[in-house]
Parts: sequence; structure tokens; C-alpha cells
Amino acid sequence: MKSLLNVAFMSFCLLWISSCESEQESFIKKIDKETLIAEVIGKDVQLIDIRTPEEYRKGYIDDAINIDFLQEETFKKDIQKFDKNQPIYIYCRSGGRTGRASKLMQQMGFKKIFDYSGSYNDWSATE
Repeated sequence: MKSLLNVAFMSFCLLWISSCESEQESFIKKIDKETLIAEVIGKDVQLIDIRTPEEYRKGYIDDAINIDFLQEETFKKDIQKFDKNQPIYIYCRSGGRTGRASKLMQQMGFKKIFDYSGSYNDWSATE
């Protein structure tokens, strides 16, 4: 009877551990301007502008850090400096680069990637 209880307890532990691991799976979520304002602006978060340095110099959102996605090797090296287990928010000029960057970052182990689908063009159009 005691060994049966041990087996049941170990099975429970394995189920619990695997359910916790599934919660750690990564995701990519598109967000809108309202979400960006509520969750990012003025807060201590990882906000990455993946446009070129020239685009960045013309203006950027809040305290975004610029890492040029078009320079893929540099992007891969620089993005590794960020915490993969904390939410990371990215945006580009018009929304084309963030989809590719999100997938790459997910492959690199980032867990919570938020893609501002409105992009910088949307942001700057209403300022």
C-alpha cells in the first residue's frame, strides 16, 4: 500500500511540474496603442525599437532602446542582453519587421513578446 501511495504521489508531482512548465511556454501577442500606453509608457519595461538608427533619430516611443533588426547578426547579439523571462515589447516603422523579429526572438528563447502592431507610424500620427 505504501508503494502505491508513493507512485500516486510521484505521478501527481510529475503532472504538477509539467503543468508549470507549460505555463512557461513562450507567446507572441499583438497589442494596440491603448495597451502600449497602459502597460509600457512611463513604466520600467523592456521596450525595443527595431528600426534603423536613422529612423530612430527622427523620433521614438518613450525610452525605447534601438536595436536595428535589419542588421541581423548585431540584432541577435544585442537582443541577448535582455531578460528572456520578462515581457519584452517591440515595434518598428510600419509593422513588417516586428512579425519576423518576434519569431526570431521566440526561437532564441524569449517567453513573452508583445508586438505593437500599430507601429511607430501609428504612434506618431496622433501626437
